[in-house]
Amino acid sequence: MPEINTSRLRELLARTVGPAPWYWKTFPKLHAASGQPFSWIHRGEQGPLAYLVTLVLEQEPNKARLALNTYCRPFPMPSNQVGVWCPEGRSIRLTCFDTEKLAAFDLAEIAGWFKQSSERIYAATEPLAEFEVPHALEAGMHKVEVPADFRAVDELVVPTSYPAKTDDDPAFALYVFYPQAGLVEVLPQKWFTASQYEVGRQWITRAARDSESHRIFGECFGVGSFLLQEDGCRLERWMDKSGT
Repeated sequence: MPEINTSRLRELLARTVGPAPWYWKTFPKLHAASGQPFSWIHRGEQGPLAYLVTLVLEQEPNKARLALNTYCRPFPMPSNQVGVWCPEGRSIRLTCFDTEKLAAFDLAEIAGWFKQSSERIYAATEPLAEFEVPHALEAGMHKVEVPADFRAVDELVVPTSYPAKTDDDPAFALYVFYPQAGLVEVLPQKWFTASQYEVGRQWITRAARDSESHRIFGECFGVGSFLLQEDGCRLERWMDKSGT
């Protein structure tokens, strides 16, 4: 296999979507059918809207169309749709909205309560479709019921906490969704264990697949960026190490 270009992977990682609110600048650019651009706005670190990220039309920045709480990740979809995935109790929730139908709402509707709640996503409009998958599935490939609206998505790599029975068991996994095929592959990260890392303070924030080598790469907060082996479960090497 030809040498994997680490510099190229670093560039790809910089554009890979991470969780709200910390990675909000990586969120996908969206446009309405009319061509009007949407913007993602981080509502700051103080006040009743602190740490929330909202989707607005650029010309109407005070009229939110969608609000995302901590750990949400939006992802692009065909046409005028936007998908969002987030942890939901002991499951991973995937939902999608038609941006043309997202009704505007006043920020006062979410001020104060939303940030403190267990709700991850707020919109005045019902989603087009959604589904959930438990985050305790065994390693390997599983069939899942995927709504038709998601079928145009080829692949989505989802990092999630994973139930570990001992300190030597994987504490994180990558759920690789193949919505088009109605499948999800569970890849426990065998290198990420409580005996080796500070689980909770250190965690996998984002990951993606390199289209050339087909290897998965990603970022572990407090440790650095990594490249996985071909099995997607074992650490090949660190591309960069960060301070803890």
